[in-house]
Amino acid sequence: MGFQFSSLLSFHVSIRISYHLIIFRSLNFAKILSMEWNDETLRNLTQFFANKVSTKKDMKRRGKRELTEAAKKPNYGVCVLRLVAEGAVAENIRECAAVNFTNHLIRRWVPSSAAPITDGEKEEIKTLIVPLILSATPTIRNELSKALAVIGNDDFAMVWSVLLPEVKSNLDKALIQNDYAAIDGNLAVVNFVLKTFEDHFMSDLSRLDSAMLSSTIERVLRKKKAATLCLLIEAQRVCFRILSWPSFLDIPLFLKENADKWMEEFSNYLTMSYLKTMDRNLTCDEKVGVAAFKNTQHIDMGKKLSQKYLHEFVEAVWRLLVDACELPGCEQLTMAAIKFLTIVSTSGHHALLAGDEILQKITESIFIPKVMFRDEDENVELYEMEGSKVDTRRRIACELLKGIAVNYKEKITARVSKQIDSWLAVSATNWKCKECAIYLVVSFSTISTDLVDVESFFKSVIVPELQDPNDFPMLKVGALKFLTTFRVLIPKVGLGDVVRFVASDVNVVHSYAAICIEKLLLMKDTGGVQRYTSSDISPLFLGLMSKLFGALEKPGSEGNQYIMRCIMRVLQIADISSKEAASPCLTELAKLLEKVCLNAEKRPRVFNHCLFEAVVTLGERACKKNPSLLPDFERCLKENIREITCNDEEDLYPYACQFLAQLVSIKKGPEKKPWWIYDMTLTLDDWNESRNVPSLIRWFQSLLQQGVNVLVNERVVVRMLDYAKKHMSSPDAEEPGFKLLGIVILNIHYDVLRKHIVEIWDAVYSRLQPNITTTSVMHVITFMSLFVVRHGTHNLPDLINSKVGGSSLHEILGQFWIPTLNTITGLGYIEVKLSAVASTKLLFESASLLDPAAEELWGKLLDGIVTLLSQPHEEEEEEEEEEEEEDEPKDLMGYRLLRYSGWKEEDPLKEVLDPKHYLMFLLALHFAQFRGKFLPLITRYLSPANQAAVVRLCIFYNLAIV
Repeated sequence: MGFQFSSLLSFHVSIRISYHLIIFRSLNFAKILSMEWNDETLRNLTQFFANKVSTKKDMKRRGKRELTEAAKKPNYGVCVLRLVAEGAVAENIRECAAVNFTNHLIRRWVPSSAAPITDGEKEEIKTLIVPLILSATPTIRNELSKALAVIGNDDFAMVWSVLLPEVKSNLDKALIQNDYAAIDGNLAVVNFVLKTFEDHFMSDLSRLDSAMLSSTIERVLRKKKAATLCLLIEAQRVCFRILSWPSFLDIPLFLKENADKWMEEFSNYLTMSYLKTMDRNLTCDEKVGVAAFKNTQHIDMGKKLSQKYLHEFVEAVWRLLVDACELPGCEQLTMAAIKFLTIVSTSGHHALLAGDEILQKITESIFIPKVMFRDEDENVELYEMEGSKVDTRRRIACELLKGIAVNYKEKITARVSKQIDSWLAVSATNWKCKECAIYLVVSFSTISTDLVDVESFFKSVIVPELQDPNDFPMLKVGALKFLTTFRVLIPKVGLGDVVRFVASDVNVVHSYAAICIEKLLLMKDTGGVQRYTSSDISPLFLGLMSKLFGALEKPGSEGNQYIMRCIMRVLQIADISSKEAASPCLTELAKLLEKVCLNAEKRPRVFNHCLFEAVVTLGERACKKNPSLLPDFERCLKENIREITCNDEEDLYPYACQFLAQLVSIKKGPEKKPWWIYDMTLTLDDWNESRNVPSLIRWFQSLLQQGVNVLVNERVVVRMLDYAKKHMSSPDAEEPGFKLLGIVILNIHYDVLRKHIVEIWDAVYSRLQPNITTTSVMHVITFMSLFVVRHGTHNLPDLINSKVGGSSLHEILGQFWIPTLNTITGLGYIEVKLSAVASTKLLFESASLLDPAAEELWGKLLDGIVTLLSQPHEEEEEEEEEEEEEDEPKDLMGYRLLRYSGWKEEDPLKEVLDPKHYLMFLLALHFAQFRGKFLPLITRYLSPANQAAVVRLCIFYNLAIV
């Protein structure tokens, strides 16, 4: 090996000690070690957060390190919360502290978390947080409300018992003092809590909101000044919102008893008749804007109260749409009104909107005006909004017609088709009409593809737009959306027609181009054949990648997740094994990774995930095929990975571990001079963070699988056992604990394990006591099965009998193993195979089970094995089927799994191809050796169904048992 593990460990420990000494000195922790709240703590924490929000790279990194170290100290959460309350501290620092406080609670509030917050500190936080939320600025209030949600998930009674009295008290004072801003702030807090805990029933709220609602409505009708009126209407809106949450199992009696009055008031609001008597000093725009200010909630409440008054209410909404919604300031109110009619269209009252005259009005007065592109809409901001998932005027107009089409599809299809033809007839001279026609075809694709002949429409309308470099970005967006939506119904098109739009300076255009390319590359034709292969990409590869990486440098697209996803997908399909293809991509990915290391939080989570997916794809598909690329691959990325692991980049750390796991597997064996951070799997406290554990396990397993024998050391075993026991002590973390323990069992020689057999079995046996769960028993069975297949049945008694006062093998089999064996299918195919083979080995290799006194146990175990193997299960595919519409990376035990990291679950029984054949072969072999001994046991202890299954298996494998 060229060096000893002890020297590597000493080297690493010395580095870590030096590192922590530097940090310790920089923190000036004379008194903060105990996190006492005093002036010095305030100054230090303020400086830490000031560093954190700094635009300078070195200061930002220092701030992260300082806060990471400080967060380990008792009372840290209380001190940060007190800092948030310090009005003299800069607002941006307090906001950063509020975010940090919420994240601190997310990581440490639950008792099962690593280094949980103490009960005493929790009580102090509960005392401080509610009054601070009620008095904070909106930004800080929203952030601290999230922290309150974390507390409430653990102790909901505390939230409501403390919060409600304070809210009522504050509202009483605010009403007396006419402090409308305070009224709105307190109601906003109530609304947030209801939104967060909507499954709880808040019986006391009806009195609070009903009284507030009456008071605000009366004040609105007194026609106060504009500023006051806005605040009152906002209070009214929140009151209605509070009453509309599912927290109320029914509408409060207060509203039911006054339904006539409320319906009349709703109608007044919606007709906006009181505008005529408002303060004449207001401009027309201000009048309408004030009246429409967040009044969408009136319509939402009308949904609940309108069953009896539906006809009148629908009429009021119609008047609102026809008379007022084209005035400035009413966009949100218009959308709420249309949404209400959409709900009616899909309800049991859909006939109210089905008459020919009404449909004509909907089409002419609502649909066409709202879908038509307006001159004032021609700006990049609208493009961005149209490309997002937020509500827009044209989108909700389409939803209304689609809602009506649920029950009246033919009527709607005919009207929409006619409108499309009308717009296409003038599209040569009016690009907006052409854009609207494309928009309608795409929008209505979810309910019908019969509006047009898709292939003909594509050739005559879409292809010219893909080939014409004109200056109408919205037309290009429409064409790209059409191609993406109808790609299955359209013959294969050349990728070059789409690639050119990746270079567009308009964000939404290059975003849709990236989306289109990515979806096309995922397509499979009949028989599962990939439509686009590496040969389709090769001629375009370098130009395409240059445009994609270039798009990420355009303003507004620095964190564009669609571009990053497209980069990832192209690398997964293209031939990137040559240096000419791989090197430019590696250089660009390294640059992106460096930027992300500096500001990971500024980019969407999906962006970061796809970036690392692209990196490991390059390793898997380029370096594995062409090992000469490996030195450059490691050199370009090494410092970035070191940056992540050394500076505790918590969002990126799991990805870095998976990258290292891949790197070890590609290099296939130990290095003479491995990175010192290899040893981090053993010496750092990152195992205490649950989000890191699965990735660290993957890394550690890769090291052992690839023969990094420097880690095979008794000190390593002790450390890993400590980690495993720690995680297995909690039901929420037992799975990674068993996983880690299994890696140790599978990869460490029994001579080393024998010294720690008591500790191992103590950790395992603890999961069977005292609150036993089926999941825990399944994990115990699979662990014992792994032990059997790796170290033999003859060593199993050593394991089980190591604990004084523990159970015997017979007791374990009778009480836990056999009753739970048939549930193993819930864990996966490898676990089923492992448990079946280990159980079979016990049948024919365990002396205690072959004893005549244990014949009943033997028979029941065989019955359990046959039951397990008779259940339907599928072998795991070599490669997972790609989920085309997956927008978010999957979470797996607290971390993000990189699909293309090249890492696969290890099968400890590669030599056993078929566990059924393995069972039947050994059964037939022993029947031949001990004629007449086992057949009576099968007849006596196997169920009739399992006896029949044994006969079928004998026939299938051409084996005989007599």
